[in-house]
Amino acid sequence: MQKRKLGRSGLEIAPLIFGGNVFGWTVDEKGSFALLDAFVDAGFNCVDTADVYSKWAAGNKGGESETIIGKWFKASGKRDKVIIATKCGMEMAPDKKGLSKAYIVRAVEDSLKRLQTDTIDLYQSHRDDPETPLEETMEAHAALIKAGKVRVVGASNYSADRLKAALAVSAKAGIPRYETLQPNYNLADRKEFEGPLQDLCVAESISVIPYYSLASGFLTGKYRSEGDLAQRARAGGVKKHLNARGFAILGALDTVAAKHGATPAQVALAWLLAQPAIAAPIASATTTAQLADILKCAELKLSADDVAALSKASA
Repeated sequence: MQKRKLGRSGLEIAPLIFGGNVFGWTVDEKGSFALLDAFVDAGFNCVDTADVYSKWAAGNKGGESETIIGKWFKASGKRDKVIIATKCGMEMAPDKKGLSKAYIVRAVEDSLKRLQTDTIDLYQSHRDDPETPLEETMEAHAALIKAGKVRVVGASNYSADRLKAALAVSAKAGIPRYETLQPNYNLADRKEFEGPLQDLCVAESISVIPYYSLASGFLTGKYRSEGDLAQRARAGGVKKHLNARGFAILGALDTVAAKHGATPAQVALAWLLAQPAIAAPIASATTTAQLADILKCAELKLSADDVAALSKASA
């Protein structure tokens, strides 16, 4: 399996990242361990999480996903087989949020402890913090890299202007820059990333690792009516796509999938892999059967006509 470089760093990842937002939310600890084992044993090597996962679930306070991954590292002995990516900056508590130096220093120690590791491979600013000067944030990240607590830094949910400004700050100070960007991007949600942000990432060799790669499950094709959404944890994220454009996208996915003997999910992920600047989409699974399905996207080669048909249907 061909690995892909993350920006100008020395990190290389397989072409699909496991999204750890499900750990401690829709998957319990035992199920999480099984998924992580299956993912790594299949030759994939990058797992993405965040300190705030999964604070939104009833009874959770954040840190659940990192804690489960840390326990798995200890139990499996597979830490050296994984590029672990996590994030900071989203609100964990009223006094625990943002990208100030003081908070980043505190947040990284908390994440390292939960993950039961000495180093985070990719540490990402979860979202832009306009209250904190970019110089302060980037210098804090640089200090973490110098201390060996973090190997590479990345950004998530940044606009083109703010990402460009952050890159300029790093270049001027001669310190490590953001090597990755994690935006919301998939066949159904294209507006936010395509255009200035994508152009900037291509020009600056920033690797893009999009989240919501399957649009909360919509692009798997299993939700085709509101009746399919009953009792589903991600119903809110899917309902907005049940319209003429959404059905046109599903139709194009069905056509391309039938041609390749593939599934809509595999095709949707392969479409992302064919886009400029994309290193690897992030996708989650709650069962090993679902995981086995999405992993096949790495072997699926879409033709230029396939990519064009999908792009046209989702324009």
